[in-house]
Amino acid sequence: MFVSSDAFYQQLAQDIKQWALALGFADIGICDTDLSHHEAKFMQWIENGYHGEMDYMARHGLMRARAHELLPGTLRVISVRLDYLPPEALIVSTLQDTHNGYISRYATGRDYHKMMRNRLKKLQQKIETQVSDLVARPFVDSAPIMERQLAEKAGVGWVGKNSLILNEKAGSFFFLGELLVNIPLPVSEPVIEQCEKCVACITICPTQAIVEPYVVDGSRCISYLTIEKFGAIPEEFRDAIGNRIYGCDDCQLICPWNKMAQASNESDFVPRKDIHSPELLSLYTWTEDEFLKKMEGSPIRRIGHERWLRNISIALGNANYDPKIIKALEEKKRHASEMVIEHIDWAIAKQLNNQPVVNRKTKRLLNAVERGMPDHC
Repeated sequence: MFVSSDAFYQQLAQDIKQWALALGFADIGICDTDLSHHEAKFMQWIENGYHGEMDYMARHGLMRARAHELLPGTLRVISVRLDYLPPEALIVSTLQDTHNGYISRYATGRDYHKMMRNRLKKLQQKIETQVSDLVARPFVDSAPIMERQLAEKAGVGWVGKNSLILNEKAGSFFFLGELLVNIPLPVSEPVIEQCEKCVACITICPTQAIVEPYVVDGSRCISYLTIEKFGAIPEEFRDAIGNRIYGCDDCQLICPWNKMAQASNESDFVPRKDIHSPELLSLYTWTEDEFLKKMEGSPIRRIGHERWLRNISIALGNANYDPKIIKALEEKKRHASEMVIEHIDWAIAKQLNNQPVVNRKTKRLLNAVERGMPDHC
């Protein structure tokens, strides 16, 4: 092994940052593993039931705040950022057209987990050329770890009032990954929180899921409802879901810092044609086999065909009146599961009510996006 001097680790940290950038990561920071001051807040969040049906959030208890227990011997966490917003995001046009389905922009391309993990593994291998007895492990949403709090401590950004990491040069449209290592690298300086008095994300949330600054009731969040939740979506949230069929970006889109959002040049994140700005009625015709085939390599595949139909049924109910929608809903009802039928019945009743859809929050959001977001959105 090389001599473990301060000068050696200072140089190694600089090399790691250069290697990470060469591998395509947009930013990197280094921190220790101490998140003890977050433990009580996390346990209170669990006690409040804000994790909904995400039992895995509670399963590992405080290990989430203790990376050194996840990988014994861990001294440092290398936190990386990878921008994902596609060059032609079509955000405004998709949200404006109630007959199209909106998919959270992180999910319109290929699944990011494997790609990021492979790059972190390559970064690990680079470090191993300098540290022969390195013990390391990469993570990308694959372990009980507080990635946002670690990213904040590593200086990648600060935790905003919507609970996401914000970066003054890149907004929040990026993925995070971590490489746990057993070497005493010098740590990065955290950045100063810059949300100040802004509460735009809190007021724009369609379901009032941000119950106080920095605290999200996950069980109310549209991303949770359309992705994580099994079974029926409570009726109280269906109107607010609008045409969002997988996830929600509203608290990011309204954020003033996302005027700095960077367009990704990653080919994996180029939107798939079928789901970029898709017609709801077209998506609704997919059989389960078609869904599984078309969604190969996509994060959307994990929700399965039944929840896919559930989400689209709600969006069709919220669309501006069209007899074709009622016909499609009635046809789907003949072969749908009981859970999906519940949402179809709701959607048919909503369509028959024949009231124009006017969502003031969405109109305000679209105005803000057109004024404040980069042109590629």
